[in-house]
Amino acid sequence: MVTPGRIELRLKRLDQLFESYDPAPFHEKDLDPDAEEFIVSWAREYPPSTPLLFVLHLPADQRPLQPEATVREAIANYFGYRAGLTRLELRRLLQQGRSSLIVGMVFLAACTLARQLVTSQILQEGLLIVGWVAMWRPLELLLYDWWPIARRRRSFENLARMQVQVQFADEVG
Repeated sequence: MVTPGRIELRLKRLDQLFESYDPAPFHEKDLDPDAEEFIVSWAREYPPSTPLLFVLHLPADQRPLQPEATVREAIANYFGYRAGLTRLELRRLLQQGRSSLIVGMVFLAACTLARQLVTSQILQEGLLIVGWVAMWRPLELLLYDWWPIARRRRSFENLARMQVQVQFADEVG
């Protein structure tokens, strides 16, 4: 069995985990930006395929709120939502890459045809260079730019699946 990557966070109150300006119930609320950054940065310490365990440490006076189910649902909802947004961002980037590739190829073909019409060696080489430079961004999008977004999506999906435990100050272990 694979040992899960542990992410531990100590808070004084349960509501510190959530965005204070969001009036939605806990399980639908956004996470506090600082809490989200803390959780995401710890998750980056592990490979995206490593199962994660989120341990929230709270004082004993927070026990009546019965936070475990609330936190589990909020974490799953929040990071599931972020994974969906990132999936959409990736899809849009790849669509932009494909569209840019078509435009770049048409422009490169036009430059190649224009090379046949000019007699100056300098203009011929210039048109060839300009045509290939037009391909730079589409190729960059399709070959490299999607990797970090796909990695972020996998990380959010992993965070949405992570186990949640709440430990109170009077508990050991």
